[in-house]
Amino acid sequence: MKTNANSVRVGNAIEYQNKLWRVAKTEHTMPGKGGAFVQMELREINGSTKLNERFRSSENVEIARLDQENYQFLYIDGDNIALMNPETYEQIEINKDTLGEQEKFLQDGMIVILESYEEKIIGVALPEEATYEITETEAVVKGQTAASSNKPATLENGVRIMVPPFISVGDRVIIKTADGAYVGREK
Repeated sequence: MKTNANSVRVGNAIEYQNKLWRVAKTEHTMPGKGGAFVQMELREINGSTKLNERFRSSENVEIARLDQENYQFLYIDGDNIALMNPETYEQIEINKDTLGEQEKFLQDGMIVILESYEEKIIGVALPEEATYEITETEAVVKGQTAASSNKPATLENGVRIMVPPFISVGDRVIIKTADGAYVGREK
């Protein structure tokens, strides 16, 4: 599906130079002289190539149509991740590399979105936010709460994040799965 370069967003998959690319960054620029353009950082989906490309704002870009299907995370077996389709109960295994850094945020029973292109799995999307229990953190120093400083904490999955001073061991917190940023305390 062709669309205007201004409409392309981070995370979109585009077809360019007969390859499939994931948009990692976009920057819209209107120089004082000349036409506006969009600078995109592209990462090849089936490889490790990275490309910085400039598209005129009026230029059309081919957005790849990805098939998306919900799957439930079951377990990790060596270098593979086992997933199950909750409607058909069909189980599949994918390589851990498909998830990359987000693997550490998987939880038992978590529903993930499997993205495929021409029946080949190209990516897995986790929910934007997930809830974890704090297993370790520093004690609050009296009087330290006046400044808006954060302290390190360890989640139940072993990931270290920064949390506000009022968070203590046993609290359940909401984390962004994209980067591990603290969102809030579970209500």
